[in-house]
Amino acid sequence: MTEVVPASGTVHWVGAGLSTGSGLAALCDTAARVRLWHRTEERAGRALAALGLADRAEPRAYTLPGLAAELVPGDIVVSMLPAPEHGPLLHACVGARAHFACSSYVSDAVLEQVPAAGAAGVTVLTEAGLDPGLDHLFAHSLITRATAAIGPRTAASYTLTSYCGGVPAVPNDFRYRFSWAPAGVLNALRSPARYIEDGAETTADRPWTATRPHVIDGETFEAYPNRDSVPFVAQYGLPPAWKPRTFVRGTLRLDGWLTAWAPVFAELEAGDDQRIAALAGELAARYPTTDTDRDRVVLAVSLDVRAGSGEHWSGRYLLDTVGTKEESAMARLVSRPLALGVGHILDGSLPAGLSRAAETGGRSETWLAELAQSGVEFRSRTD
Repeated sequence: MTEVVPASGTVHWVGAGLSTGSGLAALCDTAARVRLWHRTEERAGRALAALGLADRAEPRAYTLPGLAAELVPGDIVVSMLPAPEHGPLLHACVGARAHFACSSYVSDAVLEQVPAAGAAGVTVLTEAGLDPGLDHLFAHSLITRATAAIGPRTAASYTLTSYCGGVPAVPNDFRYRFSWAPAGVLNALRSPARYIEDGAETTADRPWTATRPHVIDGETFEAYPNRDSVPFVAQYGLPPAWKPRTFVRGTLRLDGWLTAWAPVFAELEAGDDQRIAALAGELAARYPTTDTDRDRVVLAVSLDVRAGSGEHWSGRYLLDTVGTKEESAMARLVSRPLALGVGHILDGSLPAGLSRAAETGGRSETWLAELAQSGVEFRSRTD
């Protein structure tokens, strides 16, 4: 295996959108040098000032050639850009032997460059935010504990559900507020969702048609499946002797969302791309997140395992956070885990090649303990 390129101590944080929060400040504490790349140097400077980091990081005007010109081996590039821009950015990193990190799902454009990155000694950290990210840590931790209790070779069936949602802290009639471009929300709802229910793979052509009540600590939410849960059975490394009854990764919404959004669903069913784009603009104007609104993030991951011999194990993790005037819950919970992962690139504990957050139970427990120490609050329970 190629040795990982030693970290230089310089972190390039690219993008200062709504998910850039106190994780950037945490990196200013651990990295030797931090540069924030944004659309213009002036806007980067304003973003740093808003975060209280004006004297702790260097503002830069982002262009890919401009960033590439400053990269040296061992630098770390943190991409907060839209997922389609990760491929070209990673290509520049591999060429410079600089490490790469993001909070997004692994795209094909990223995956095809992983062999070259590994051969160059470059770490590619992905799926290291909230969802994906914290949900992976919770799932790996639960699976490791359940495996120790039940045994990996014991015939068993299991239910694993992983639901996450960003919702208004104070519910409105629409049961939702848009904190970023609503086109992404609408287009996700137009994509089929694949998951496992009653032991069989199931596809919902329109995810909202599979919405179910989901009760968390006595509060009823509504949950619908994400695009494709099935590959995560293998990614999470569940024992082959265990068979899934239910396996679904999905989105949480406030109770009443399905009814409130009925007119939107009608538009999604009938509208073409042009109409959906117009609808996105209308909804953004009608239901924005303003400076006085507070967001709420809820992440609930549960695992229930039942062995044929009668043994039973269940456990769950729950995170429920409300944003503050200083920082939204979403920004905190995306940027903090990502910064933690970047910290592990800085200390050399992540290998060359691809890492999706922490991919073992042991490392997940370590990362969760570190996140708790950094002020990310969650709780776990086993029965």
